[in-house]
Amino acid sequence: MTPAARVQTTIELLDQMLEGTAPEKVLTGWARKSRFAGAKDRAAIRSFFFDALRCKRSYAAYGGALTGRGLMLGLLKDQQIDPKTLFTGQGYGPSELTPDEGVGTVSLSRAEQLDLPDWLLPVFDASLGADADATAMALRHRAPVMLRANLLKGSRDAALKALAFEQIIAQAHPLASTAIEVIEGGRKVAGSATFQAGLVELQDVASQAVVETLALRKGQRILDYCAGGGGKALALAALADSAVDAWDSDAARMQDIAKRAERAGADITCLTEKPSGQYDIVLCDVPCSGSGAWRRAPQGKWLLTSERLTQLGNVQGDILQQAARLVSPGGVLVYTTCSLLAQENMDQLAKFTEATPGWICDFSRQFLPIEGGDGFFAGHLRSV
Repeated sequence: MTPAARVQTTIELLDQMLEGTAPEKVLTGWARKSRFAGAKDRAAIRSFFFDALRCKRSYAAYGGALTGRGLMLGLLKDQQIDPKTLFTGQGYGPSELTPDEGVGTVSLSRAEQLDLPDWLLPVFDASLGADADATAMALRHRAPVMLRANLLKGSRDAALKALAFEQIIAQAHPLASTAIEVIEGGRKVAGSATFQAGLVELQDVASQAVVETLALRKGQRILDYCAGGGGKALALAALADSAVDAWDSDAARMQDIAKRAERAGADITCLTEKPSGQYDIVLCDVPCSGSGAWRRAPQGKWLLTSERLTQLGNVQGDILQQAARLVSPGGVLVYTTCSLLAQENMDQLAKFTEATPGWICDFSRQFLPIEGGDGFFAGHLRSV
């Protein structure tokens, strides 16, 4: 495909998304029907598509319209590429620019510059203070590929050497002792012998750092209460060198855990009944806005509403109350989200301790995308 043809294809896919089709469904449907497109074509189109989705407000303003064509015009201007070189009307590329397209200088509001909905900007400011602008700008860019060195199979240095042998260029990341950032060759990781042997696992660095906030030791009873795909359960099992129970209200979310645990050499039991008894550590990675991971799933930024945020808050509060009953005396209830918003983080802990006498929060930490990983929050609750 020519560069212009890639732009036109992205325009058409963005229009489908703007009409209401989920982003991944749009891309998967196109890929199945477009066997002619090579790997580089698919990668370029996917990159264009998600760049435009992350920066939908600013690109629409730069391009003059909230359409696929407007977004791609905005993208090219933002990347300082002259649209005239691609909007030529030749071959399979987009039609020529009209006289009023791309003319003049556009003045953007602060929310448009930061690519945030208007209602969300004051929420960001209240939650992040002086870091609000830098954080929002970080969410406009693609997330790096991060790996976790699996200590059950070897050290981080050993994992780095194994990756380098397969021409995957990576380096240690300082935010967590097991964290590895892939610099080159990220698309090769899943098929690599290093990954298949369980030496590394795909996991964001901040997600790893959340687990490392805990004082883990062998023999503790550990429960991952909202296990999902099992990323944190795997990290807990490796760092504690202990068995971990995993549970999720939707059992289907845990369907890959057994396979992942076998590859990693981790002892994880997926519970089929709601947990009972008491645990030394209960970790709750609760449903949330996902605002800390909007680089990876940018559609969430545009779909979130204040009403939905309130609904999520009610769910989060309920989960905390349920999970607290499972914590043994002297144990820790770990509350975590992939959110940047105070309503889902410190505000939830404050509500819990106010409503639940005998509990205190003795640790909290907000990880920001400007530190290299996704935005994650962790808070430790203990009964006194």
